[in-house]
Amino acid sequence: FVGRLFVKALGKPSDILRKLTEMAGFTPDEEIELYEEIKFEPNVMCEHIDKKLTFRASQLEDGDIVCFQKSPKADSGTQVRYPDIPSFLEYVHNRQVVHFRSLEKPKDDEFCLELSKLHTYDDVVERVARQLGLDDPAKIRLTSHNCYSQQPKPQPIRYQGVEHLLDMLVHYNQTSDILYYEVLDIPLPELQFLKTLKVAFHHATKEEVVIHSIRLPKNSTIADVIIDLKTKVDLSSPTAELRVLEVFYHKIYKIFPLHEKIENINDQYWTLRAEEVPEEEKNPSQHDRLIHVYHFTKDPLQNQQIQNFGDPFFLAICEGETLAEVKGRIQRKLQVPDEEFSKWKFAFISMNRPDYLQDSDVVSARFQVNC
Repeated sequence: FVGRLFVKALGKPSDILRKLTEMAGFTPDEEIELYEEIKFEPNVMCEHIDKKLTFRASQLEDGDIVCFQKSPKADSGTQVRYPDIPSFLEYVHNRQVVHFRSLEKPKDDEFCLELSKLHTYDDVVERVARQLGLDDPAKIRLTSHNCYSQQPKPQPIRYQGVEHLLDMLVHYNQTSDILYYEVLDIPLPELQFLKTLKVAFHHATKEEVVIHSIRLPKNSTIADVIIDLKTKVDLSSPTAELRVLEVFYHKIYKIFPLHEKIENINDQYWTLRAEEVPEEEKNPSQHDRLIHVYHFTKDPLQNQQIQNFGDPFFLAICEGETLAEVKGRIQRKLQVPDEEFSKWKFAFISMNRPDYLQDSDVVSARFQVNC
């Protein structure tokens, strides 16, 4: 802002050019261009003023805003980012400072960039890659910010999945100034044709659980996951068979069939667990039954409601087998010391209610209803 001027309605902008150059500190003979800033919100409207027309003919009235600049040189358009007032006002109107955070450290700003809300997806990742010193912008993956949870959104932004920066920042009726980034080991366009699953491998004889990332084409099957996993883990024997389970809140919900496609498997909410198939489960007789075994406790603060904990597992039981016999196999499987195991109670649970068993009870009899 350089000041105000009173002009005659029938006067012309050419009459005040020397005064304008003086107000701006330009040389008296500097050529300038004049524009009227009609409005700034919600969109910029700015029109060139013909210096030969009267103010009235240009529809300039009390309170109107006149912007002026040095007349651009013929060869300056390729050297200046915003060569004229309309383009500069558009820049100011759409200017957005974005705080970028590593997805691995979602609470801390890593750097800030001044961008335009109209920047394309490619513009944004190129600027981020340049900031990080990365040669390939396609290895940048961005995730939007959830304004309500103040956390990254569960799903990242797809490659060129949005048109402009503003689309990345808007969450319902709110606009954020935070984006999260990852640096991938392969370009995002290639990665989008792949499916990455986190699989927890439970060794047959070791307590340690190791999380493995399995990355395969989306049309792959669980059988392909197992083949890949076998190259990453130590098996108890070369002939060991693996299976993949779906676990949620310490309960097993599913054994994945080998032919199931991995594209729609969700490992964000469900835990995928891989384990060796025990020998006693490989060739069951018609009288054997595979039952679920869970650890549970009763919460006194929630009306004795049952809550599961620990790692669930399957157990093959035979017809006529008593609880005492089953308990012995469970103790050996979990390697629980005698003193601690003597404190354990066993129950058949139906409708979230425990029915405690005695050592002489035949376990398989409790499951006859579902035969």
